[in-house]
Amino acid sequence: MAEKTEIWDIYDDNKERTGRTMKRNDWNMKPGDFHLTVLGVVEDMQGRFLITKRVMTKAWAPGAWEISGGAAQAGEESLEAVKREILEETGIDVSDFEGGYKFTYKRVNPEEKDNYFVDVYRFKGQFTEADVKPQEAETDGFKLASADEIAELGKAGEFLHYSSVKEVFE
Repeated sequence: MAEKTEIWDIYDDNKERTGRTMKRNDWNMKPGDFHLTVLGVVEDMQGRFLITKRVMTKAWAPGAWEISGGAAQAGEESLEAVKREILEETGIDVSDFEGGYKFTYKRVNPEEKDNYFVDVYRFKGQFTEADVKPQEAETDGFKLASADEIAELGKAGEFLHYSSVKEVFE
């Protein structure tokens, strides 16, 4: 079965939808065009955070630790996107968890024609390691880590985007 092409909304510099869309990874964005990605931190009741390790076959940052996330699909709200990504990547449904949106950061990469906003969320709820069902094509395992352990991974350069997301663990 052919994989469905993902379509993303194009946003302006103020994070408003422009009404235009793009195909996933079709980097022909104009200056001032952005797409939306989401990241979701999932915390258990003991204050540990669910992090996943990227598969070694990833073209970019193989073997790095990260939090769940991905691109919002065309027409999808940020909160819907982060819940979907967390469920797809970890098997955890955060719909009934406490928490929600924390902050947004923006990246402008004109040389790559890849500008994007990242909405960062944090959810806290009841789950155990047995509840985690990592997406095998994407992840090479997971762990529940303390904020200090994640900071150490960040300092070692082994945690993706740590400098951009570290405040969500505080």
